Amino acid sequence: MIAGHKILVAGGTGTIGIPIVRMLCERGANVTVVATDNEERARAVLGPEVAYQRLDLTDMSNCLSATRGFDDVLNLVGIKGSVGIGDKQVASFFYPMVLFQTNLMEAAFRNSVGRYLFVSSICAYPRSSEPKREDSCWDGMPLQNDRIPGLVKRIGEVQAEAYKLQYGWDGAKVLRPSNVYGPFDDFDPATAQVIPSLIRRMVDGERPLKIWGDGSAVRDFIFSEDVAYWAIEALERAPSAVPINIGGGRGTSIAELVATLARLMPEPTEYEWNPAGPVGDPVRVLDTTRAQELLGYTVRTSLEQGLAKTVEWFRSTSPNSIVRRRPT
Repeated sequence: MIAGHKILVAGGTGTIGIPIVRMLCERGANVTVVATDNEERARAVLGPEVAYQRLDLTDMSNCLSATRGFDDVLNLVGIKGSVGIGDKQVASFFYPMVLFQTNLMEAAFRNSVGRYLFVSSICAYPRSSEPKREDSCWDGMPLQNDRIPGLVKRIGEVQAEAYKLQYGWDGAKVLRPSNVYGPFDDFDPATAQVIPSLIRRMVDGERPLKIWGDGSAVRDFIFSEDVAYWAIEALERAPSAVPINIGGGRGTSIAELVATLARLMPEPTEYEWNPAGPVGDPVRVLDTTRAQELLGYTVRTSLEQGLAKTVEWFRSTSPNSIVRRRPT
């Protein structure tokens, strides 16, 4: 049940958060968003009907006050960054994220929140050329450039399990999405992930477009609105402390991704590969069998449809108003 619930969305001004907030409101929820964006930007993306608080949730007292009196809490704050900055800025991710996600779940537990959604990440998995099943997450250490953010996400998952084991709290649900993209993403080429970075550079007319790697790396992409829909389904229907993968349903090579984006551009795009550049994990694809069995999961938006929507949104929006930099 969503209608009539008081729901707190942490990170509700981000790529996943904005469509989740919209969908929750459409289902009749009373939504409050907490984030670190200034009031002007928050109002621009949330509208006037959603309550907003600008709070530092690395502070436990803020987490306790923010979660008090809510039926449900969603933690949507992710760790995002391009391959090139995976190690260079990792400490600035690690410290606040450990505090934030640990404090928020602890506060939700103390305040007897009924349901809590923790959004984990595909970067928690060890390397494997096979589609990653949920139980394989602990088969080894993440070895890719985003291994430390992946371990932070593992900590959040373990926290949910620990509270269930000791206290019997079955409110925490765990969702592991693949590589998320869509409107309101970080489109700054210096920090953006592959899809928003390519879109920004193509639209800006960079010629020739120089791309790291040789195009053979395979990724699993999921549109932000799909994540939003299935996150709400997981909040309502998923068993507690059981990680559930959601992804695009297939692996896509970076070469295929670039070719698809190039077709969506009004002007021809010339590009060349830089095999010496960092590319990360060679194959990163999720197995979604568990989501199909527990949630009836299906891919609602194909990659080409999602890319077309994202390109259209970006081209119709002032770039200076949408470039998002951390913290989120």
